[in-house]
Amino acid sequence: MKYQNQNLSEELLTVFSCSCHVLQESLLSSASGYSNYRGILNWCVVMLVLSNARLFLENIIKYGILVDPIQVVSLFLKDPYSWPAAWLITGMDPGTISEMTGLILHFLILTSMLVFPAAIVLTVTSMTPVGGVLSLGVYTVFFLKLYSYQDTNRWCREIRQAKAKRLTRSYSCPSVAQSNGSAVHTNVSYPGNLTHRNMYYFLLAPTLCYQLNFPRSSRIRKRFLMRRLFEMRNSATESKCRVFQWMVPTIQNSMKPFQEMNFSRMVERLLKLAVPNHLIWLIFFYWFFHSSMNFLAELLQFGDRGFYRDWWNSESVTYFWANWNIPVHKWCLRHFYKPMLGKGFSKLQAQIAVFLVSAFFHEYLVSVPLKMFRMWAFMGMMAQVPLAWFVGRFLTGNYGNAAVWLSLIIGQPVAVLMYVHDYYIYHYGTTT
Repeated sequence: MKYQNQNLSEELLTVFSCSCHVLQESLLSSASGYSNYRGILNWCVVMLVLSNARLFLENIIKYGILVDPIQVVSLFLKDPYSWPAAWLITGMDPGTISEMTGLILHFLILTSMLVFPAAIVLTVTSMTPVGGVLSLGVYTVFFLKLYSYQDTNRWCREIRQAKAKRLTRSYSCPSVAQSNGSAVHTNVSYPGNLTHRNMYYFLLAPTLCYQLNFPRSSRIRKRFLMRRLFEMRNSATESKCRVFQWMVPTIQNSMKPFQEMNFSRMVERLLKLAVPNHLIWLIFFYWFFHSSMNFLAELLQFGDRGFYRDWWNSESVTYFWANWNIPVHKWCLRHFYKPMLGKGFSKLQAQIAVFLVSAFFHEYLVSVPLKMFRMWAFMGMMAQVPLAWFVGRFLTGNYGNAAVWLSLIIGQPVAVLMYVHDYYIYHYGTTT
């Protein structure tokens, strides 16, 4: 009997061990809760590398090597009067450079406050297009900074005047010095902040919004600086190679379909330009908003490093514009959007007004250096308003994120082709 029970137990164990099925969902089903797609991401990277390698070899075979480092230097040497005169400080001692920096800042402040934008337009239009974009961009940044500077100090002055009857001591005295590791920074209150040192720090800091006391880091990390500097150099080199090797030949080959109004060829050229243009835009984002601004912030011990948020996860157009360029978003929110709400405008009216101002500056930064007025950048920015409504109403989740990516990948090369085509027609009378 004992032997029979033992055999029965072994048979039952064998039967149950053969039960290899359990209640479960497939991994690729949303109900499974599975989220580790690292292998698929690696597969996408491998496919992207192989695709880029094929395109790169095809480009080399068809056009040869077009990247010429001497050509970049020759742009400065060909007409040095059309570029910002950086060579003036070459060979100067540190004291002279400091004095020249102060004079340059004084000049930028005066021109930004008194003659922006009329005289600046006259100056920029005499430059080359690239030099004009850089110069006008610098002036625009200083204009926005100075607007924030005067706005914030006006608020402080109004608060001070409102409390003047209750306060017996001056606001000009600095408060307690606080120590942050090896650095000591003193907090100031209005009007003790109205000094050249305070204003110059703000003008050089990687922000557009002024406040009396900025958050400061404890020390300058030299390794961090070197990493950012290395990234800046590599990103700039990569962008230059892609522009000369990929974008220039593609744009040149796109002019004939535009001239003949061959729609199918125009679409083919547009899609071919979309990939290198988008990669250059992504490289520029990393170069400017991460490497360059972190380098400057570390150098100035500027503590707020929130220059961008996770815009790549944007499921709506409004989320993208609110998170890809935090300094500009904060300026628009603080000095334009909220004041409009305070004056009785609705949120929709204030949002459309912000897009109008942004569209104006986009067109301003392109049309003036190119010496022509075509409205492509303006219309592209204003098209974001109905696009934002459509995506927010009909697309959510991954579909909304895909729509945002598609607008970025396709929208920019359309504007590039239109401006290049119109530039050659306007200045040379032909696209060939």
